[in-house]
This record gives sequence, C-alpha cells and structure tokens, in this order.
Amino acid sequence: MSRTYLHEHTTTTAADAFEEAEVAVLPTGSVEQHGPALPLGTDFFAARAVAETVADHPDALVLPPVPVGVSVHHRQFDGTLWTDPETFESYVADILASVTEHGVRKAVVVNGHGGNSDALQRAARNLRDDEIAFAAPWNWWSNLDALIEEEFDTSLGHADEVETSMMLAVAERWVREAALEAAEEGGADSWGKSVYGASVGFDTIDFTESGAVGEPTAGSREVGEKLLDYASEDLQALVDWLAEQEMDDLWPREHR
Repeated sequence: MSRTYLHEHTTTTAADAFEEAEVAVLPTGSVEQHGPALPLGTDFFAARAVAETVADHPDALVLPPVPVGVSVHHRQFDGTLWTDPETFESYVADILASVTEHGVRKAVVVNGHGGNSDALQRAARNLRDDEIAFAAPWNWWSNLDALIEEEFDTSLGHADEVETSMMLAVAERWVREAALEAAEEGGADSWGKSVYGASVGFDTIDFTESGAVGEPTAGSREVGEKLLDYASEDLQALVDWLAEQEMDDLWPREHR
C-alpha cells in the first residue's frame, strides 16, 4: 500500500519509514479569506500539494499538514481562523522536536502562507541553537519570481492570478470561477496601505474590500501546473541538499 503521509502509517510501518528517511517535510498553511472566488484553505492546499510531490523521495517523510497559521490580519473576513505567532512557533517547533525522537533531525517546512514566515524562522533558529533539529523554512513560491514575472508581469499578491492559477491546478473543485471578476473589481492593485512612507494597512480590510490583491481573472490552470512543477523541482533539490549534509556541519559555529 502506498502511503504519502506519516499519519497514514501504522506504528510498525512508521518505524521503517523513519529508518529510511533523512528529512521530514512539514506542510504549513492557513485557513483564511482569499476573496469570494478562492477557498479559505488556499495556502494549506498549495503547501500540501507541493509537499506531496516529494512523497516518493527516498530521503523524505511527509508529516501531517498544519492547516491554521498566523492570519489575524484577515479576521474581518468570514471564515478566517488564526493563532498567535508565539503559539504557532511553539507548535511547529514541538512537532519537529518530536520527530527527532524517532531519529530524523533534518526538516523542510513547506510553507504556503507569508504570515507564518517570521514565526517559522524563529522556530528554526531556536531548534538549531539548541541543537535539537535543523529545519529549513521554505515558501513554495520563494524561487519562482522569474516565472511569475514571465507569465504575469507582476509579483505575488493575495488571491491574485498566481494563487488562482495554483488553485486551478491543485484544488479546482473549490474555485468559484464565476466570482473571479467580483474579486478583482473589489480588490487592490498592491498589498498594503502607506501614508507618507508609513505603513498603516494593519489589516487586509484596510486596503481591499474583496480581500483580493492583484488580477485573479488572469489566472489559469496551465500556469498553475507550471508553478507546481517548478516548486516541486526546487523542493526535490532542497531535500537532496539537506539529506547530504552532516549534522555537525548544520549546528551553529563556535565563537572564534
């Protein structure tokens, strides 16, 4: 029987999976508004889909996804769930620390929500400083700027053409394509709000009525499949690199 995730194993087969693995892969996302057209689980769906592409990697073991993240800035929109950054940081760190009890001390966090990034960096730093685990936080889009620029002549927004494309590729059944135009009409051209150089857009509702930022009507399944393929190639390479590293070389260097 083919298994993608750790939670699909029994305790007996998990022992074999941990023995073979060098790198744990943890998808993290969010359950938050993505306008009237995209599902609340957009970031979760994307991170999960990218993480699943390394399920057959001989050195990787995919952990159960963490769906809810740091999303309080979307709280005025119905359906949004969130946790505070410190709770999220501790939760992810605990998950990765528990994995080390089974012999795997390297991890890639496949993240689908930008709001999680600071907390993930702190968790990874603390795990490394304490020589518990070496975790590499990695946003699935982080190396795709050139592709996004080529396809859309823009950068990543929110519930925009990039995320619409990804959802059409990995979760099309949950996309309300008839609402894409309304998302765009009530959206914003760019993220945030600035007054004389001061950032005053604390919540998403401060600068977009629909919750979208960008041009979601320009999204396409074809581009989404490209995004998934490119992200998968990067993740495969990152897992390869991490699997080859000696643990002693990953810990903090001593003071000279």
